[in-house]
Amino acid sequence: MDKRTEKTKRSIANAFLQVRSKKDIERITVKELADLAEISKATFYLHYKDIYDLSDQLSDKMIEDILLHISQPENIIRNPALFISELTDGFLSQKNLIDILFSGSQNYILPHKINNSIQSYIYQISPEYRDDARFSIRLSYSIKGCYYAFMDHHKDFDMSLILDEIKKLAKGTFSETEC
Repeated sequence: MDKRTEKTKRSIANAFLQVRSKKDIERITVKELADLAEISKATFYLHYKDIYDLSDQLSDKMIEDILLHISQPENIIRNPALFISELTDGFLSQKNLIDILFSGSQNYILPHKINNSIQSYIYQISPEYRDDARFSIRLSYSIKGCYYAFMDHHKDFDMSLILDEIKKLAKGTFSETEC
């Protein structure tokens, strides 16, 4: 990607994040973003189909950044406490973007996308779990539970306390005798 394209996309993304921090995505217009980014609407449409495409691309990049904190996704089975700790670190590292991109009507999307991504990876390396309802339920519970426990309590309690409690739950969810 050339420098002008990078600069334009960065300008559009910054404008979007600025507006999105104050408005629900449904109320944002391309004209509003174009004016704030100092580009034409046509330039916006050269890079994105619509506001939702822009939001999805920013969200996907942020999710990649969260997942980079997970050293080995298979730790959800082998070492659930480490997996949950790394996942929580990923959430913490992206907290400001999470608050902006996944507020309002978008708040359920992040844990769902992360769950699907990790689930796909686990099923590739351990296909025997693909049709295991108990495993699938426990995986979703661990990932989504971690996310909501983090989001619901990170402002009110010490992060080490939150992490310790989430780790305890994770250990019990994937005990060796059960899976």
